[in-house]
Amino acid sequence: MGSVWGFAMAPRANWKGFLKLSLVSCSIALVQATSSKDRVRFNIINRETGNRVRYRQVDAETGDDVPEEDRVKGYKTADGSYVLLEPEELDEVALESTHTIEIDSFVPRKDIDEIYLDTPYYLFPDDEVGTEAFAVIREAMRSTALVGLARAVLHNHEHVLMLEPFDKGIKATALRYADEIRDAKDYFSEIGDVKVPKDMLELAEHILKTKRGHFDMSKYSDRYEDALKALIKAKQAGQPAPKLPAQPSNVINLMDALRRSVKSERGSDAAPQRGKTRVRASAAARKRGAAKTKRLKRAS
Repeated sequence: MGSVWGFAMAPRANWKGFLKLSLVSCSIALVQATSSKDRVRFNIINRETGNRVRYRQVDAETGDDVPEEDRVKGYKTADGSYVLLEPEELDEVALESTHTIEIDSFVPRKDIDEIYLDTPYYLFPDDEVGTEAFAVIREAMRSTALVGLARAVLHNHEHVLMLEPFDKGIKATALRYADEIRDAKDYFSEIGDVKVPKDMLELAEHILKTKRGHFDMSKYSDRYEDALKALIKAKQAGQPAPKLPAQPSNVINLMDALRRSVKSERGSDAAPQRGKTRVRASAAARKRGAAKTKRLKRAS
């Protein structure tokens, strides 16, 4: 059933407010773009009784149960005491980004390293009046190939959002702050400098090219999740648990492993489809291809 504005009913929004660009603004809603509700989830069970274990909220000193109306958030200070914060006080933290996503600047998408990307969200108009302004902001980003940087308070934290056109809407990706990123030098600095021999590199390149394809996430699934379901199904049927596959180990003779990999991949090369028009390679291209084939044969 559609809404009064003709929109399809969307999942409940995590956040509602305004999207603002200079003096242009519109009412929007934001919802998390991913969901993990279908993952296998476990309860803690009492092995002796088979009953579920429940956790109680108790006073750390007295051990007494604390009713929900008496539970309040507290910040621990240096002297060990707590500053109590009521829910309404947290709701009234005076930040514009609590209710407005104002785009501060625009940058090329390539300027933002993938390591900063965190949680993705969908932004969409919350009423018919704001649809045109929303579309103007979206299409301006699309035509200039720029992404917007803005801020929003989500889950009691202010996040920097990267905004980019996505179909008819806008994808907002929460970015990690610089102090949340570990310095790669702490882990990579001790890796030795290795000059890869040309014949090894050519064999590895050949393996990569035989495995080259197009990205399609629908081809992938969580195999650990599938294995969990298989384990649960086996135990329900009183059958033994599936065996763990053999684990790989460090390659001792790298050149030999590369050669055997090339041979195994040769059998999986896709044959050209019939009926397709072949483009004849130039004499120079055929000559280069023949020379490379000779080098691969010599190496393997």
